[in-house]
Amino acid sequence: FTSDLRWSNTPPITDKQTLSKLCHKKAAPVICASDHTNKDKEKRQATSQTKRTKMSSSAGNQVRASHILIKHQGSRRKASWKDPEGQIIRNTTQDSAVSQLKVLRDEILSGKAKFDDLASRYSDCSSAKRGGDLGPFGRNQMQKPFEEATFALKVGEMSDIVDTDSGVHIIMRTG
Repeated sequence: FTSDLRWSNTPPITDKQTLSKLCHKKAAPVICASDHTNKDKEKRQATSQTKRTKMSSSAGNQVRASHILIKHQGSRRKASWKDPEGQIIRNTTQDSAVSQLKVLRDEILSGKAKFDDLASRYSDCSSAKRGGDLGPFGRNQMQKPFEEATFALKVGEMSDIVDTDSGVHIIMRTG
């Protein structure tokens, strides 16, 4: 065959052995081209699906973090594990919560205290029982400001004050 010669209706070849023999001969580029095109298309689709699966899988797109949460009167839930009635939280302004977190953050940065110790003592989140550890999580599992701050941090870095509907936080990315 030359590139000028083409069958107008390619005869159907259903026998895989015959097709394989034809594809290995140089005299049959037209027949083989469609076979390889389909294989290439299938391979591209499989590769694309694998990439989508990896991107959406939690393993490839997860972080791990610890945090200290201070709730205040503007928080969506006014109770915590250490203040079940929410009396302290109802009397805490956002400004005082931010001030408290700044003091805690400075203690951590200066080396006077460890993050997990302060989280255990001061955080209004039940994760305080684990030193503030939230475990691994992926995108769209936390409130947007919290997620964005955490994913922007490098492992071992601590955030500035992060404000969410739950209260104000400092976040330490741990993984």
